[in-house]
Amino acid sequence: MRIALLVLGLLLAPATIADNWWIQSYGFDQTRLDGSGVTIAVIDTGIDSSHPDLQGTVIDGVDFSTVGVPNGTSGVGSSAFHGTMVASLIAGQGSTGSGVIGVAPKAKLLAISIGLGVPGSNTDDQIAQAVRWAVDHDADIINLSLTRNSQTWPRSWDESFSYAFENDVLVVAAAGNRSDKSSRPSAPATIPGVVSVGGVTKNQEPAEASTAGLGVAISAPAEDLLGAYPGEGYRIWDGSSAAAPLVSGLLALMKQADPKASANDLIERLLTSAKDLGEPGFDANYGHGVIDPVAALASTATADENPLGSLKNWITQYRSAVEEEQSELVSPSEPEPIAEDVSTSSQENPEPVGQSISEPWLNPILYWLLAPLAPLLWIVLRRKRTGKSGALKKTKGKPQHDSSDN
Repeated sequence: MRIALLVLGLLLAPATIADNWWIQSYGFDQTRLDGSGVTIAVIDTGIDSSHPDLQGTVIDGVDFSTVGVPNGTSGVGSSAFHGTMVASLIAGQGSTGSGVIGVAPKAKLLAISIGLGVPGSNTDDQIAQAVRWAVDHDADIINLSLTRNSQTWPRSWDESFSYAFENDVLVVAAAGNRSDKSSRPSAPATIPGVVSVGGVTKNQEPAEASTAGLGVAISAPAEDLLGAYPGEGYRIWDGSSAAAPLVSGLLALMKQADPKASANDLIERLLTSAKDLGEPGFDANYGHGVIDPVAALASTATADENPLGSLKNWITQYRSAVEEEQSELVSPSEPEPIAEDVSTSSQENPEPVGQSISEPWLNPILYWLLAPLAPLLWIVLRRKRTGKSGALKKTKGKPQHDSSDN
């Protein structure tokens, strides 16, 4: 009987790996919003727009790496997978049965590829060009899931990021990861006015993967996140690179809910609605707190100035005294293909998971169809065992082997 129940259990086990746990855990499914009418620029390693979960999401793009396709829809560099995974957390077209469900699945994407991980690539200038291009092509939000691994930034970024803020464009950046040998948030997350995103675990504790420091503005899930991998695959990944697109997606929902709200208004609502964890008020581990999508969408707060500071004022007061550090963008490692293990993850080192083989609604049906067969299966197995015992008795003293020995 135990064997019969085991077989039955295997037949009835859930057959989907599409565990978009953060959608329900953070209340995104309660918002009834999808990011319609909002455009998000993903400045990264390019977006595989042919992936099943991203088809129809990319409306325009450009390549500044000089090694990718002109519209930014192919991966470039040693971390070619990265941009696709970021994009899927924003606008993934998956379902509860298969694939990645984006936070803002109806938002439109601009695919902007830069030479992250391309030897000799001047990514400082490329990012400056990419930010300006995104603004000129009507981006409402710019997502930068990358880090220069230095707190300072090149002068070329002063003008381009100021241009974004002057045109009321939201800029979201990953704070950085400890595996990048960085203990504090790095540029572009350190630029005044940028929404710097740190990470938390499933239990909303500070994620070991993500850096901490006073440069973190807000925290979001950064552990065991499912992302689309170029081609038709999926990977589980960690890090602030994964947390940032969730914040970009949330801001898209907020923009959809109140199209007339300014970028400063939306940042104010994002920060003041956050769930305060750790030390009371702002702290180095959580920033202003962990995102609360329902509360953020309910907020009507306004702000005349960017709550995260003024880049224009910073340039006036500090630029002449700041020495530029020579640094390059940190390239996430190419993931190792570890098949069938979807329960673990590594920092910016995703592990592949298989495609869903059935919809979850089939499981209850399978139960009612197969449950009555359990007693029959038990009888068949018992008769087989009885028959085998009889055969052994007849040939006692002679070595016997059944098929399982081969």
